[in-house]
Amino acid sequence: MSDSKTTDRGRSKLVLEGVAPTRWWKVLLKLGGWLALTGGTAAMLGLVGLYYVYAEGLPAIPKVDEYWPPIVTEVYTDDAVLAGEFYNERRKVVPYERIPKRLVQAFIASEDSSFFDHFGVDVLGTARAAFKTIGAKLGLRSGGIQGGSTLTQQTAKAVLISAEGYKSATAKTLKRKIREAILARRLEEALTKEEILYLYLNNVFLGHHSYGVQSAAENYYRKDVRDLTLGEMTLIAGLPQAPSRYSPFLRPDAARKRRAYVLRRMLTEGMISQAEHDAANAEPVNVYPVEDVFHEFAPYFVEQVRKDVVDRYGNPALLKEGLKVFTTMDSERQRAAQDAVMDGLLSLDKRQGWRGPVQQLGPEALKAFIERAKRAMGKEALVEGRLYVAAVTAIDSDGKGADIQVGPHAARLPLLGMRWARKVNPEGYYPAMMISSVKRAIAVGDLVVVRHVTKKDLTDDKEQWDKGLAADIPDEGVKLFRLEQTPEAQSALVSVDPHRQYLTAMVGGYDFDDNEFNRAFQACRQPGSAFKPFVYSAALEQLNWTEATIIVDSPIVEHDPDNKVSWKPENYSEEFVGDVLLRTALVNSMNIPAVKTFGAVGVKNMAAWSTKLGITTPMNMDFSAALGSSCVYPVDLANAYATFNRYGRKKPTYFVRKVEDRWGRTLEDHTAFDDAWAPLQDRVAAGYARLFEPGEQVMSPEVGFILTHLLRGVVQQGTGGPATRLGKPAAGKTGTTNDSFDAWFAAYTRDLVTVAWVGYDLNPHPLGRYETGGRAALPIWLNYMKRGLEGRPQSEFFPWQSMDLVRLHIDKKTGKIAPAGSKNSELMFFKKGTEPKDAVPDKNTVDVDQFMMGAQ
Repeated sequence: MSDSKTTDRGRSKLVLEGVAPTRWWKVLLKLGGWLALTGGTAAMLGLVGLYYVYAEGLPAIPKVDEYWPPIVTEVYTDDAVLAGEFYNERRKVVPYERIPKRLVQAFIASEDSSFFDHFGVDVLGTARAAFKTIGAKLGLRSGGIQGGSTLTQQTAKAVLISAEGYKSATAKTLKRKIREAILARRLEEALTKEEILYLYLNNVFLGHHSYGVQSAAENYYRKDVRDLTLGEMTLIAGLPQAPSRYSPFLRPDAARKRRAYVLRRMLTEGMISQAEHDAANAEPVNVYPVEDVFHEFAPYFVEQVRKDVVDRYGNPALLKEGLKVFTTMDSERQRAAQDAVMDGLLSLDKRQGWRGPVQQLGPEALKAFIERAKRAMGKEALVEGRLYVAAVTAIDSDGKGADIQVGPHAARLPLLGMRWARKVNPEGYYPAMMISSVKRAIAVGDLVVVRHVTKKDLTDDKEQWDKGLAADIPDEGVKLFRLEQTPEAQSALVSVDPHRQYLTAMVGGYDFDDNEFNRAFQACRQPGSAFKPFVYSAALEQLNWTEATIIVDSPIVEHDPDNKVSWKPENYSEEFVGDVLLRTALVNSMNIPAVKTFGAVGVKNMAAWSTKLGITTPMNMDFSAALGSSCVYPVDLANAYATFNRYGRKKPTYFVRKVEDRWGRTLEDHTAFDDAWAPLQDRVAAGYARLFEPGEQVMSPEVGFILTHLLRGVVQQGTGGPATRLGKPAAGKTGTTNDSFDAWFAAYTRDLVTVAWVGYDLNPHPLGRYETGGRAALPIWLNYMKRGLEGRPQSEFFPWQSMDLVRLHIDKKTGKIAPAGSKNSELMFFKKGTEPKDAVPDKNTVDVDQFMMGAQ
């Protein structure tokens, strides 16, 4: 008792003296407060330090009106058809006002529902990512940064990618995440929410080369973004998290489920009604493969444009700066050119002969192939005109046809669809060697390439071949095919509008995907007799020769002392006719007169003349050049013939009409004043500029007219005769080299110059004994020109009365003036002062002056 009292009295005394005992929990509380204050201060200092460390070097916040991300460069035809696109990122920037409100809501609902409420950073997500990253580095867990990002953070990432590159800006590190968060805050401070959405929706990657919502709308639905349905919008809005995983092309079911999630989120957020949700959710996932306009439209032409733009503006400008390149191509003529080249090569290839089946299979292998083909083709219907691989399953005992299997379709290959399939024989005459039994070409087990055709297609062929085979064609309802094979020969076609100076159509080969070599611009080939107009124009211009100049067609031997060889040219007919007029020699494409004319002009003068007319390749410095032994590019030959068309005025030919930058500012413009497809302001401005580019008059207009008159004779009376089927005035020249390795036809009407070439790339063997320019190349020219000039009347060439010319009836044997209506005479043109003065002896006295006055 006494001890207890003593203790109480001591405690009372301490209290009275003002000293209170310290309780342990109070000490801990004070210590905790101090640590918290110190830790918070340290954390704040740490955050400030991190900010200054990681904020250093961050890119500037983009100004919305100076937002110039990489966008697609578009290539258009002259008539505004999209012909090609070039890009690193297929992006098309659209104003925020053009983006549908529902599409904006779909992205917000699926990616960042609190977008309009937060300050730009998902704090919890960033902290979670930081802890996971630290844990991974300490070996406590695997994986890198995870966690959601706000739309602002995703926009910040896009800005970082533009500034630092994809690898650095997407690295799974804490440093990158912190820099992204800092930049996101700056974006929120500098821009409105709508401006951030504008940047995001034009930047976000949505799969299959689509950057931004406009590109995605085009890639998946071939629509403008404004025309998307709610179902289409929500499918696109579901792609940013994993474009490959939710690809509607590769995984349509996954894309449908993701779309359903976006729709549920929009319904939950009150953005759409239940009825709208149900209707959109019921929409089928119908997407369309991205149109490869480059390969499908005019690949050779567009590739040449690409090379030109890269040479002059650089590859980065092409791939990133969103140029608009308007070419000089006429889309209808381009299609006509490609069809003409394909048809011409297929026809030529059939004249060459049958090279055999793709493969020969035994009975078991044949059954297995047919089963695989059935599964691969499924229920796909046959398309008229399309090529297929068929298996030969049976052959008629009389050889009149064969049964074939094309996938699940049993079909018929009649003899009339393969009479051309003789064995390859370049020396044989095609019409006389067609087969009379399918057994001579195919057998059971053969895999062959066939084209689906109609009965009419085959009966049209029948009219050309043998009327007696019509009865062998099956009745309607039977699936009919024609035997085909991929041509070995190649072709090029170049077509120029000489007055607008436009390359209006160009084909560089049979199949760009198989071989990108552009023969129109890159193949240097011997022009053969198509070079003879160069020779005769030089004589007309430099030597004052005339249409009536007499040249002796007689044997000639040229000696080459340097190489110790002799050359003896011959005419195609291997005959000599003695004295001939220059006109007769050119119209009939005689070789000896051309060589003698070449010699009269002189080798050096001819080389200079060839260059002056536009040939960029060097000429062989020997007399064989007279017959076209020096190779030329088809585009050069077309440009030179365009100079002939313009009566000696040489001008450049353009294949790029106009180039604009992303803001619509003109970088170059070569628009012709009468181009109906071009805007009026372009026609006025560029047309005025053309006044100061008159070109170079490389030969007198009179010689130009006379040369055209001579080439009209080639079409009307000579080797170019089939060109009269065009039904419009034309002038031109065929060209065939030794052994028919190259076949040409170069000709023009008043408004269109076209050159067609046919040959093998590596000349493994000649085209064939009978494959001249008139047979192999002229049909391509004719088929193209018929479509290219359809509905466009072609007047005769310039009136000769406006020039210093004299027109006279000339005796075709002697070159002297003949009476009008004389049986052996022809109208010819002469530069004043060069016309003949002598007349053909006649019963009546010929008054030369009177003839001349009457002719004028």
